[in-house]
Amino acid sequence: MPQILIDHSPDLDFDVTGFAKEVHQLIPQVVNTRVEDCKTLVRPAAQHLVGDGASTEAVVLVEIKILAGRSVEVRSTLSARVTELLRAYVRVPAAFCVEVTELDRETYVFVQHSGQ
Repeated sequence: MPQILIDHSPDLDFDVTGFAKEVHQLIPQVVNTRVEDCKTLVRPAAQHLVGDGASTEAVVLVEIKILAGRSVEVRSTLSARVTELLRAYVRVPAAFCVEVTELDRETYVFVQHSGQ
């Protein structure tokens, strides 16, 4: 926990690793967690479509999954701060979506697997 999923348009030129590292630093400022607990997957899309296809703007979708129990204000603050960070990293016309979702504490399982 937290789990960060970053989906973005193919060939979008932005420093996604730098962005993810900053998100890892930002989350503990808003949510009671540690940088070491943040995990990110980056998934460049094979293709994307905005509206009827006439737009050429890029798309960046960020989902941050945190354990349930945080207030709406905390989740909203995190969404706003990550959106502002995206503005600093993406320098082309783009549509952003940042969503903070909750993981059910009763069903969420995390395992640190040793590989053996």
